[in-house]
Amino acid sequence: MPTYTGISSEAFTHPLDRQAEKALRSVPGFDLLARKFLEFVAERPQYVYHKANSIEIGPRQYSSVYHIFRECVHDLDVYPEPHLFASQNPQVNAFALGQERPQIILNSGLLDMLNEAELRGVIAHELGHIKCNHTTLSQMAIWAMQAIFLIGNMTFGISTLVTTGLILAFYEWKRKSELSADRASLLVTDNLNTTVSMLMKMAGGSQRYMNEISLDEFIRQSSEYQELDQDGLNQVYKFLLYYSGQYGFFTHPFGVERVHHLQQWFNSSEYVNIRNGNYPRNSAQGAVNVESENSANSTGNADDLRRQIADLQAEIDRIRNQSQP
Repeated sequence: MPTYTGISSEAFTHPLDRQAEKALRSVPGFDLLARKFLEFVAERPQYVYHKANSIEIGPRQYSSVYHIFRECVHDLDVYPEPHLFASQNPQVNAFALGQERPQIILNSGLLDMLNEAELRGVIAHELGHIKCNHTTLSQMAIWAMQAIFLIGNMTFGISTLVTTGLILAFYEWKRKSELSADRASLLVTDNLNTTVSMLMKMAGGSQRYMNEISLDEFIRQSSEYQELDQDGLNQVYKFLLYYSGQYGFFTHPFGVERVHHLQQWFNSSEYVNIRNGNYPRNSAQGAVNVESENSANSTGNADDLRRQIADLQAEIDRIRNQSQP
C-alpha cells in the first residue's frame, strides 16, 4: 500500500468542503462555539464513555483490526495515533471524535459486514477526518444542533431565522466534509473498486445475500442518478431530499453521489500527482482550530463562557416575562 509521508490535509481536501466551511464560519455565533465551548462540553465525556462502554482495540484486542489501523496511521502520516474502539452497534458505521484525545469508533455491524480491504478504507476515511481536524467541527455541530433547538423553543421561536441558517450550514458542511475523507480512503486503499464496494455495502449490504449484489450495478446506479439532473424537476426533488427535512436531515451525501465524486477525482491529474509523491506537506491547518484545554487561557475562556451563558439565560428570562399576561 502507498505511504504519504508528511502529507497535509490540503492535498486531499475537497473544494466543496472548503466552501461549506467558509459559509459556516460566516454564521454569527460560530466562532464562540468553536473557540470556547467544545473542549469543555463534548470531548472528555465522549472519551470517558467509550473507555467505559466499548472495547479498546490494541495489539491483544482485535489484533488483526489493530494491524490494519496501524498501517493506515502510517500511510496517512497521522500523529498522534488516535485511540481505536469497537462498539456494540448493529449499524454499519464508524465515526471519529476528539482533538486532544482523537478516537475512532468502529461499530460491530461494520466489522461483521466488510472485508479487510474495505475495513482499511473505512479506517482511512475516519483518519482523513482527523487529519483534516473535522472532528472538532463535527462534535460542535452535534452540540449546536441540540442546543439551538432548545434555545429556539425557550425563546418562543424568536431565534428561528438565525438558528435555521446555522443548522443548515452545519449539515451542509458535514456532508461536504465526507467527500474529503472519501479521498483519504481512496489514497490508502489505492483501489477505486474497494472504496466503492465499501460505500455500496454501507448503503444496503446484506451478509445473507452478499453474493447477489453487484459492484458494476451500483456504479451504473450512480451514473443513472447523475442523469436525473437532465430533468429540472428532479433537481428540485434532490434539493428537497437534503433540505426539507421530510426524511430527516442527512449528515452524509448519498452513496451514489460519493461514488461520482470519487470517480472524478480518481481520473484527475491531481490524484495522479499525489500518487507520484507530489503533494502539499506538513503544517497546513485543518477545518477548525481550538485552543488546547491545557493552555494558560483555559480558565479565562471558561469564565468568559460562563458569563455569556448567564447573559443568554437572563435574556431568555426577560423575554419569557414579557410574554406573560
